[in-house]
Amino acid sequence: MEPLVDDVGSFPLPLTVDREKFNNAYRQAREAMRNGQDCTKIDFVRENFCQVTLDAFKKKLMTGLDVANYPQQYSGINQVGDAIRKAMESGTFLVEEKDAFLPEVRLISEEAKSLSELFGKKILLRVSLFGPMEQYLKEVGTTAYADVLDNFAETIRRFAKNSVLDTKYIKTAAVSLDEPSFGFLNITAESDALCGVLDKAFDFQGATRQIHLHSSTRLPDLLAVKNLDVLSFEYAASPKNIEGVSKKMLDNADKYVRVGVSRTDIDSIMAELHDKGIAKPTADQLVDSEEQIKKRFRFAKEKFGDRMSFTGPDCGVGGWPSQEAAQLLLEKTVKSIKTA
Repeated sequence: MEPLVDDVGSFPLPLTVDREKFNNAYRQAREAMRNGQDCTKIDFVRENFCQVTLDAFKKKLMTGLDVANYPQQYSGINQVGDAIRKAMESGTFLVEEKDAFLPEVRLISEEAKSLSELFGKKILLRVSLFGPMEQYLKEVGTTAYADVLDNFAETIRRFAKNSVLDTKYIKTAAVSLDEPSFGFLNITAESDALCGVLDKAFDFQGATRQIHLHSSTRLPDLLAVKNLDVLSFEYAASPKNIEGVSKKMLDNADKYVRVGVSRTDIDSIMAELHDKGIAKPTADQLVDSEEQIKKRFRFAKEKFGDRMSFTGPDCGVGGWPSQEAAQLLLEKTVKSIKTA
């Protein structure tokens, strides 16, 4: 079976949309949804969040992705962090079930019928959110407090569980917990304790459960997380990552991998082009060539075989200069993989 092509999540805002307006509209949308209101009836929210989010999601679907992540255009750490900090005002780190939702997922769910009819297929959705360790590092720090970590794990589990959709028009195919600091900056706790935190966060059903890492340094530690299905890491911009993972390791643990095969590290890409005398690169110059992407994909597929169940770009593209450039990256990645 060929790997499914997905994307990691973030996507640029249109150049015509003000960041502060979008952020305000996002927070208002969350509050309206929390109170059972139809946020499409609020002009400011409809224009600055609903339309922006749905337009970006359509752009993703147009690229041919097998599984499209909702467009993460609000701060990833604050999506859950806003709710955690609100809970902290009441003296707890545990977000109530009714507050543990992502506005983008709820909006896309409500529009699923029209999206499915527009694209002539059932929409396969990917949901990404920062994991319990990343959120803990942001809100608390590196010192481990077992009861607080447990609350973070349960909070993330609630957000994840409430993002699993399965209707005639849409299905959440994968939920990814992003832990970009793991392997670089770590909570001072034994691996067993951290695996327990992740096991609790991943204790939900109905979708493939991924973890997205920027480093594969401590990936072997995560093979013990029983509720985890797929380990995802960057390969295109960080070729050495692939050296720390073997098919035998995956076979023994009955785990799968998602391997990133196209670069998204836009600052480094821009710097490399600048060194070549290209100060204002075109979108096509920013994106890897099809041959580069194909070469990486073939190598990863040969190494992992049927243990590679997902592939796509390395990471999100929220920092890319335009939606057109980000969309081209996704299109070229899909085309390269499908024709490799």
